[in-house]
Amino acid sequence: MANNNSQDYYNRKLATKYTSFTVKENAMLLDFIMKSMDGISRTKAKEFLAHKMVYVDHQIVTQYNHQLSVGQLVQISKKSNIHEFYHKLIRIVYEDAFLIVVEKQNGILTSSPIEQKQETVKSVLSKYVGRQKKGMTVHTVHRLDRETSGLLIFAKRIDVQQILVDNWQTIVTDRKYIAVVEGDVKKDNGVISSWLADNRMFVTYSSPTDNGGKYSVTRYSVKKRANGLSLVELKLETGRKNQIRVHMQDLKHSIVGDYKYGSTIDPLGRIALHAYKIRFYHPITNELLNIELPIPQSFKLLFHKSKELASKD
Repeated sequence: MANNNSQDYYNRKLATKYTSFTVKENAMLLDFIMKSMDGISRTKAKEFLAHKMVYVDHQIVTQYNHQLSVGQLVQISKKSNIHEFYHKLIRIVYEDAFLIVVEKQNGILTSSPIEQKQETVKSVLSKYVGRQKKGMTVHTVHRLDRETSGLLIFAKRIDVQQILVDNWQTIVTDRKYIAVVEGDVKKDNGVISSWLADNRMFVTYSSPTDNGGKYSVTRYSVKKRANGLSLVELKLETGRKNQIRVHMQDLKHSIVGDYKYGSTIDPLGRIALHAYKIRFYHPITNELLNIELPIPQSFKLLFHKSKELASKD
C-alpha cells in the first residue's frame, strides 16, 4: 500500500492547501475557528464558513453552530472553495488529494466505455476535477448497477486506482448493503453461495455447481419484518455482477422493484438496494476510513404502509 514517499507527499500537499486542527474538547464550530485561528473576529470566521472553506472530517460544513467532538479533524482551506459541486444524482461525501467517495442515486451508470455519449458518475466527476486542474480525471475503482444507489470510490490518480484494485480484499475491511425484499425471510442470518455467469442475453444466472462462472458468496442478516417485507443487511464475500440481486432471488425473496430478478411489486419506482457502508484503509495514508450512509427514508416508509402493495399484472 502506501510508502513513506507517498505519505510525505500527501502531508506536504495538505499543508499547502489547509490549516489543520484536531479537536481537543467538545465545542461549537464557530467558537473553535475563532480560538484556533489566533482569535480572529466572529465576522471573519463566518466568512470562512460562507465561502465553504471549513472541513470537518473532510466534509464541508457551513453551519456556525455545528457541534464538534473530541478527536475530529477541522481543516480550513487557504482559499475559497470556488469549485462547488452539485448534481441531482451524485453527492460527494469524502474528498482529498487522492480519492473521491460519492453517494450515487439510482438511475445513473458508474462508468461506461461510451461516456462521451451518456452521462455517468465517472464523466461527471472527471469534469469536476478537471475544473480544479486542467487535464485531471477520475479513475473507476469498483461499480454499482445503474439501478442500485450508495457509496462508490473513485481515484484521482492511476497509481492510487491500481493500489485499490490490486489490494481490494485487504484494503476494504467492511462493505455492506441494505435491501428491502419480498416476503418474511425465515432465518435471521444466513449465507448464500453459488456460481454466477451471464447468459446470451447478459442476464446473470446462478448455479449450485460450477457452471463455468464465478464462485460467489453473500451473507445476510434480517433487521426487520413487517407488511410482508423484510429489511435485510447484506455483506459481500465476493463482488460479482448482480450478485446480491441474483442471490436474493435464489433465496426466494427478490429485492423489491427488481423485476429482472423475480420481484412482483415496485412501490418505490426503483430497486430497493443501497450500498450504505464501506470501511477501508486509505491507499496512501493508511488511515482507516469508515463511511456510512443512513438507510433511505423511502425504505423505512415501506414498513409503515399497508400490506396491500399492488402486484404487477
